[in-house]
Amino acid sequence: MKTVKVQPLSIEAFAPYGTYTNIVEPKGDHVGGEFHTFYRDNSRWFCESSLPVGFSPLMVKKQDMKITGVEYHTTTCEGILPITDDAILHVTPAGGPDTDRTAAFLVPKGTMVTLYPGVYHATPLPANNDELYALIVLPERAYANDFYWVDLEEADQFEIVK
Repeated sequence: MKTVKVQPLSIEAFAPYGTYTNIVEPKGDHVGGEFHTFYRDNSRWFCESSLPVGFSPLMVKKQDMKITGVEYHTTTCEGILPITDDAILHVTPAGGPDTDRTAAFLVPKGTMVTLYPGVYHATPLPANNDELYALIVLPERAYANDFYWVDLEEADQFEIVK
């Protein structure tokens, strides 16, 4: 089985898959006054849907890190904000689930990740704890009308290693 090693999150390495911003330790361009600092547009999220955006809690239990299937969305980004633990997130560029191009990232808790449309991924996994609570941002009902699951052929399945 293929292995994919978890790597630290960096702007350069993550650029093919999306953007991110650390919510609790922001950096970059900002405006502000005496009592506030506003870090503008550090991560962008877009979709073709006219539906409201949904903010959905997700709880994931620690599990085997052998990946046998992936999901993607064709018309929307997906936002993932790990809250209670760092998360391990695997991603494959849009255009077909070529798992030879899969990367896995350690996403620090409090960091909002935005995945581009078409990027293959699955549920973020807890990095340290038995459970991970995260916030998922998708247009309302995207799980019903813009969710595609691909069962990977055995030769394309992989295991994530730390």
